[in-house]
Amino acid sequence: MPTRSFDDASAFHRAMRALAGTKAGRVVFRPTAHHLDRLVSRLSGGKYSFAGLAAGLPTVVLTTTGAKSGKPRTVALLGIPHPDGVAIVAANYGDAKHPGWYYNLKANPVAGVTLDGDTWDAAARLATPGERDEIWANGVGLYPGLAKEEQWAGDRRIEAFILERQ
Repeated sequence: MPTRSFDDASAFHRAMRALAGTKAGRVVFRPTAHHLDRLVSRLSGGKYSFAGLAAGLPTVVLTTTGAKSGKPRTVALLGIPHPDGVAIVAANYGDAKHPGWYYNLKANPVAGVTLDGDTWDAAARLATPGERDEIWANGVGLYPGLAKEEQWAGDRRIEAFILERQ
């Protein structure tokens, strides 16, 4: 997965990442980004996402099984390189609660992953505290807005999952 740190990203991508990490960006992107991700993914056959194009961020399109509904649920997330596959963090734009996909993976750790147009089955596991800290540091290096999201989350510890290719 080719990644560019915040400092190595283009000026446009740095500006978009900076905007997304503000309160105004949270207000704009939280209710709209998932719709835009779905549209761009559908139009590109799963090769691209809105976050990937607009901010130059590595994006995982994750399909989980609903913890309550049993139905497939798909969301685009920041993909953080990890030696065992790819990692994702349950930042949820700094909300006080974990995102729905977090509970879905806890209930059923089998998921579908699309990354750079490559689709594969994954086994998800919650990162250990040490792994989580490393994943978090790598994520903040890509998208410094994660640090703000951690502040906004208050007492909630933002967890990370590692998606291992099956």
